[in-house]
Amino acid sequence: MFPSAENVYSGPDAAGFFGAYGGRFVPETVIPALEELTEAFEAALEDSEFTGELEDLRHDYIGRHTPMYRAKRLAEAVGLGAVYLKREDLCHTGAHKINNTIGQCLLAKRMGKKRVIAETGAGQHGVATATAATLMGLECAVFMGVEDIRRQSLNVYKMKLLGAEVIPVAEGTGTLADAVTAALRHWVERVDDTFYVLGSAVGPHPYPLMVREFQSVIGLEIIDQCGARGVDRLDAVVACVGGGSNAIGTFYPFVLGASVNGSGVLGRPLLVGAEAAGLGVDTDKTGASMTKGSPGVMHGFYSYLLQDDAGNPLEAYSISAGLDYPGVGPEHAHFKDEGLVRYEPVTDAEALAAFEQLTRTEGIIPAIESSHALALLPRLAAELGPDAVVVVTLSGRGDKDIDIVREAGLGVD
Repeated sequence: MFPSAENVYSGPDAAGFFGAYGGRFVPETVIPALEELTEAFEAALEDSEFTGELEDLRHDYIGRHTPMYRAKRLAEAVGLGAVYLKREDLCHTGAHKINNTIGQCLLAKRMGKKRVIAETGAGQHGVATATAATLMGLECAVFMGVEDIRRQSLNVYKMKLLGAEVIPVAEGTGTLADAVTAALRHWVERVDDTFYVLGSAVGPHPYPLMVREFQSVIGLEIIDQCGARGVDRLDAVVACVGGGSNAIGTFYPFVLGASVNGSGVLGRPLLVGAEAAGLGVDTDKTGASMTKGSPGVMHGFYSYLLQDDAGNPLEAYSISAGLDYPGVGPEHAHFKDEGLVRYEPVTDAEALAAFEQLTRTEGIIPAIESSHALALLPRLAAELGPDAVVVVTLSGRGDKDIDIVREAGLGVD
């Protein structure tokens, strides 16, 4: 189904490139800080004290392993043989984001930093950063667009309860891309005493690599859990993609060819990323950077972007505050070009229908981000047949999105 990963995949190289994508497109003054961070990260991964503490926190604080639940009523509804949900929504704080923030805040503490900053869109990364910072006694500030503050007021309140300062960003559209810009600008000014906890698989090297390493626990657990359950064939693995943190953590072990009981990755499943089409890829209200974008530079890295003819990022749109980012992580761009992962756009309407379907069939209220991945299940049933076995990473829970779906009219007769 796929070309051999060993033959086509490498990355990143010493300069932080995954194929043609990635790198460091930042002011010279930031390069020493990025090099220091790279060295500290690589040393930490080789230190059993660091990895042991991280593993303990994953188990005792985050709640890993997260369950892999067989959703029988959902499978029947979409016409598949079996659907398994990787329940990242059951992580402490309610989303996969905590996997990364625990790792980065632990690294910040190891580096002697007293203060961390972060950006957030849907608020999940902001809450997860504030949580990890509190746990480790670090000062925390979170940059958030004013539109996202309006859409995600519950998560703003949580961040403040946890002791974080929430810094409103009014520039641009007041959404995630503007928050990233503001956080990067602030970090350049305070790089000596501040650690930037970047939330997705984007940014200058080594951030995409760090996020991948801290999130790969998702895919590794899926492989282990399939083996433990006796799942001997896996036809597809699906995750939503904005910047791409949960998706890179889900896909990477499969791309590498990790094995179940030494017998190969369950037949090398089809890997499918669901990106936000918004109102449709034939409109200008979309966040589908890989379907409609082209290679360019933003926020210190080179990847597929929604951009104008002059290379300026275009406004991205999605009903999901976590997916309206005009770019995608560079490793995803590399996967796309090499044919290692397939990426498909999903509209707001399709995501809302999938949200309602999971809620009504299984009693699980998913994040709208995750609903984009769920929306691909009927397409996969038509392509792979009624006996196909599919895993979906449920990246987060839907509490934060209740006002949005209520405004959309779901659940109202």
